[in-house]
Amino acid sequence: MSATLLYIEDDREIGEWVNGFLKDKGYGVVWLTGGEKAVESASSCSLAILDVMLPGLDGFTVGQRLKRAYPGMPILMLSARTSIDDKLEGLQFADDYLTKPFHPDELAARIEVLLRRSAVNSAEPAVLKHLTVYEDENRIVNQETEEEIMLTGKQFQIFMYLFRHQGRVMTKEQIYEAVWGESYIEGDKTLMVHIRYLREKLEKDPASPEVIETVRGLGYRVRV
Repeated sequence: MSATLLYIEDDREIGEWVNGFLKDKGYGVVWLTGGEKAVESASSCSLAILDVMLPGLDGFTVGQRLKRAYPGMPILMLSARTSIDDKLEGLQFADDYLTKPFHPDELAARIEVLLRRSAVNSAEPAVLKHLTVYEDENRIVNQETEEEIMLTGKQFQIFMYLFRHQGRVMTKEQIYEAVWGESYIEGDKTLMVHIRYLREKLEKDPASPEVIETVRGLGYRVRV
């Protein structure tokens, strides 16, 4: 199955050209013209292609949010900005940086390299307690029942964000910004509700969680 790519470009002419080219290459494409919904839209994607000059949130900000939410997802920056400072800023979180104008075959070649590298790094499933996590397939299986645990998109994003930071306490603010792409508002119960539903699906005993631990006054963590 071909990979699905997240493509963020606000220029309609360039966007339609690249979108059509990538689809002709066999990729699935989620094309956005702004970065506000990037983190949410990336849950089904294997790689992100970002323009730097975007309305609202710039590509650097969007890229940093994506990398926090999906550390294993390759990010390719596209930009007409060619200064070394711009490239260095982008490469602090991005895996590659391609300047405009570019030949589509070069874009395709760079995407293929990044996807191959990512597949090698994420091919092996990970085991956590009674769970087997297939990160590259967006699947979690209960080893004891051999049944796949069905999560919503948001539930999976929250779990994977905590899973990728195993052993570390992640604050509500960090989790909320990484998953929803917005600033956390004190008192908002949305994250707490999602954690409760997650535990009902993942834990052997949701009342005594062994996978997702609440660290009172700080946040949550996945126990190592």
